[in-house]
Amino acid sequence: MTEYYDDLETRDPEQREAALVSAAADQIAHAKAKTAYFAKLLADVGPGDIKSREDLVGLPVTRKSDLIKLQKQNPPFGGLAAIGTAETAYVFASPGPIYEPASGRKDYWGTARALFAAGFRTGDLVHNAFSYHLTPGGWILDSAARALGCPVFPAGIGNSEQQVQAIGQLRPAAYTGTPDFLRTLLDKASEMGVDASSITKSLVSGGPLFPSLRADYRQRGISMLQAYVTADVGNIAYETEAMEGMVVSEDQLVEIVRPGTGDLVPEGEVGEVVVTTLNPDYPLIRFGTGDLSAFLPGMSPCGRTNRRIKGWMGRADQTTKVRGMFVHPEQVALVMKRHPEVKKMRLIVDAEQGKDFATLQCEVVSGGEDLAAAIADSFQAACKVRGKMEFVALGSLPNDGKVIDDIRKFD
Repeated sequence: MTEYYDDLETRDPEQREAALVSAAADQIAHAKAKTAYFAKLLADVGPGDIKSREDLVGLPVTRKSDLIKLQKQNPPFGGLAAIGTAETAYVFASPGPIYEPASGRKDYWGTARALFAAGFRTGDLVHNAFSYHLTPGGWILDSAARALGCPVFPAGIGNSEQQVQAIGQLRPAAYTGTPDFLRTLLDKASEMGVDASSITKSLVSGGPLFPSLRADYRQRGISMLQAYVTADVGNIAYETEAMEGMVVSEDQLVEIVRPGTGDLVPEGEVGEVVVTTLNPDYPLIRFGTGDLSAFLPGMSPCGRTNRRIKGWMGRADQTTKVRGMFVHPEQVALVMKRHPEVKKMRLIVDAEQGKDFATLQCEVVSGGEDLAAAIADSFQAACKVRGKMEFVALGSLPNDGKVIDDIRKFD
């Protein structure tokens, strides 16, 4: 029989909808009272104006891409945070840069239920291979694991040999991190003659989980589920053992809108994920994530009654995610500005055997190894990921306005 994190997951859908709409109305009033941005943006929204999900559609969408400009105008959080810097426990920086506040509230990002659905239980030692540096990835899963009573080994990223040694000695039961890095660790363990068989369950995010990669882990005795989590709103949706889409979190009101608008798309149509979070400290109202997804019909066979989405299906803009890090067109443009020898630049993102790789194609009159190395260094500094350099002839890149071309297949 399936276990559930709490009774909220099996509520009557109509009861949930009424509770979410009521909570969203309260959150709007809270955001207007506590934040300068929403006080101005939602000035005309009255206490009784939000009575149904349809009433939200008339409210403006604030998109993730807006945050860079808003935070420059009104640092540090663009007037969107309901707590001041002195009241935060952490301040994180995501590429852009975009700064995110986090309080010390238990399971701040609401990801514990995703771990529970993946089979994590009290006492399981979790090998957490998300980054603890600048970005909140490591802390998101760390706080969720501790909310479940799971001790955490804060492995972070890189240092694969040292991580493998720790796995062999500490014998963790579970892994959290990007989907492909676990295979890197398992391959390294095999090479070093270290027994890594203690890991039997995992929750991953920050990159695509291809069916072939999931099957490979299954053959190794590891179950792998994924969560759709962002730095700003936290856990949006998560897989369950049914593995039929992702169940929406109980802590979010999720809409799917036509990209570039705030209009809802018909069920099943792909659109941009828009979230109204119930987080009182960072009360984002109709926040456009820039991610694409679609609602699935019906309920999950696992017994959870909330709506389901297909999961992450790409970006509504050209921004993409490479090895767990967002890469924005503005960052690629910054790299080009640093190297006037480059006349045109295009980032190609692809994957092979479940591992992301980025190729930076540059139109140059002429270029050698020194220029290639310098551009690669600039790209890593700006985007926090490594990329392969490729010089191409002048005029050979398509004239389609694309700066980033993500050609990965997610079927």
